[in-house]
Amino acid sequence: MNRIVPRLLAGLCVIVQLNDATVEARSRGTLLIEVQAGDTDRQEMPLSVTLPDDLSTAKYIWMQRVDTGTLVAAQRSVDDPAQCYWFLRDVLPAGQARRYRISASDIQHNLDKHVDVADNSKALNVNVRGRPVLTYHTSVVMPPEGLDPIFQRSGFIHPLRTPSGHVLTEAFPEDHLHQHGIFAAWVKTTFEGREIDFWNQKGGTGTVEHLEVVSSASGPVFGEFTVKLRHLALSESSEPTAVLDETWTVRVYDRSDVYVIDLISEQNCATDKPLSLHEYHYGGMAFRGTSQWLDQDGSDFLTSEGKSRADGNHSRPHWTDAFGLVDGQLCGVTVLQHPSNIRYPSPVRLHPSKPYFVYTPVALGEMMIEPNQPLVSQYRYIVHDGPVDHQHTSNASLNYTAPPMVKIID
Repeated sequence: MNRIVPRLLAGLCVIVQLNDATVEARSRGTLLIEVQAGDTDRQEMPLSVTLPDDLSTAKYIWMQRVDTGTLVAAQRSVDDPAQCYWFLRDVLPAGQARRYRISASDIQHNLDKHVDVADNSKALNVNVRGRPVLTYHTSVVMPPEGLDPIFQRSGFIHPLRTPSGHVLTEAFPEDHLHQHGIFAAWVKTTFEGREIDFWNQKGGTGTVEHLEVVSSASGPVFGEFTVKLRHLALSESSEPTAVLDETWTVRVYDRSDVYVIDLISEQNCATDKPLSLHEYHYGGMAFRGTSQWLDQDGSDFLTSEGKSRADGNHSRPHWTDAFGLVDGQLCGVTVLQHPSNIRYPSPVRLHPSKPYFVYTPVALGEMMIEPNQPLVSQYRYIVHDGPVDHQHTSNASLNYTAPPMVKIID
């Protein structure tokens, strides 16, 4: 049986941490860093560095490119102020390096908050430069009128929109009412001797719900929110039982030609009892596409291995793209897997006829989520108009899975 070991990426880059001697040598309130491209060109990607205490606790920070003197938008995470993020806009050629200086300041730069996260008490809505990107539902959403209320759900993302505004997801598709945009659930599980299916709500043994909003923030580099969800075992004779507590951190970056979204999921046992995940052909972090893609000749999947719906089921790609025509226009979303995920690259379930896919580590055999041993999974979503570019997407995957090194100089 495979035991789950937590592996959570500290940032988006390989970080060379400060040692005590470096802390003493550098000027307090400033930090000189160097981004090293490595063996490939780098461009249009988020980067991060871990800040020392005097910068993580500073009122404001400034970032400047050393070679040009250009001011660069930088932003600290609200949940972890030691993590500073910025976006690499201009190409950094292979084999070259670029330096930045980060400084503490009492003055706030007049940087527009290009990515906005708004809470309307029913949902969290994220916009990039005034255009809607996604909605995460904090309140229960009921199925369409006349359908069984057992399919009610919270704690999922829908709609997910492209930069031109096309909706890619479906919340209650007629063929699978239990599928809800971007959602996570396990199918064949055992908890305290009971078989529980958190995915197929019709069976009445399990479901997933939103619990609380931990934090949210808007900013010039990204908007993010952290939420808690709960996986419940259901019974007609007793109250629901909490089995798993899950935390999602969703970060949407300031990029408008495509939307770039990072999602980190951490699942923990809600009790001192483990949850057994049995081998099954689907279950995990899922994407349900729009019903416009049903029986559509132009709709399909494409994986990093060049496979499609016809030959890609349970292959183990680094990324998967779902695409098709929406309102007559070609568009789609690519989901990248992070190498820290268990059983990376996980098999992908590509449905033979429906527009949904899910990364499914349990397709390789049984797993166990044990108390105090969280299961952490990370994904990057690239939402695009037009066809997916295989080479461009492979480069984006490399930036995600093997990012450039960020070296602290002084």
